[in-house]
Amino acid sequence: MQDDPRTHLAAAARDFYARGWMLGTAGNLSARSDTDTFWITASGRPKDRLAAGDFVLVDRQGQVVQAPPGRQPSAEAAIHETIYRHVPDARVIFHVHSIEANLCGHFARQGRLRLPPLEMLKGLGVPDAEPQVDLPVFANHLNVARIAEDMDREFTGALPRVPGALIHLHGVTAWGPDFLAARHHLELLEYCFRYLVQAKILAIGV
Repeated sequence: MQDDPRTHLAAAARDFYARGWMLGTAGNLSARSDTDTFWITASGRPKDRLAAGDFVLVDRQGQVVQAPPGRQPSAEAAIHETIYRHVPDARVIFHVHSIEANLCGHFARQGRLRLPPLEMLKGLGVPDAEPQVDLPVFANHLNVARIAEDMDREFTGALPRVPGALIHLHGVTAWGPDFLAARHHLELLEYCFRYLVQAKILAIGV
């Protein structure tokens, strides 16, 4: 990332807003600046109007390194920090609030959502034919730090097979080594969610 990652984050936010995934001020995006810091969306900013002044630079301990006046990092910065710590290859994280992701949280069992065994999973790093892949689903605690703690415990035991996680009745988080990969991973997870919702409507077993 030789150019300013904030430019790419703002462009991604406008794209996701147009898709209905980041309405109002919902959601948060981040990109690593170096090994010890990352830019993240400031709290309470409309995602279709982000500019460079709507991002905060924080370190891996959650401390603000650089911020425009009056800007605070997203309350979910702890979740981003947890992912960056456990997934060294992750350099970009997208967290959005889509309808399908929140509906699919109801289909989870014991903290796992079985993804449909589609060809699309190859784009998430699963080359198997008709694989059985579970996406971790975390409880939506009011205290976001508790979500990060749950994620930390889960990822310490084993990383998810695909680059993503779901927070029940909250939203999906996807990551990747660059902006394009992170976007593709998010799109593919959202495709799986739409498939699961349609399968439920049509009473198709998955």
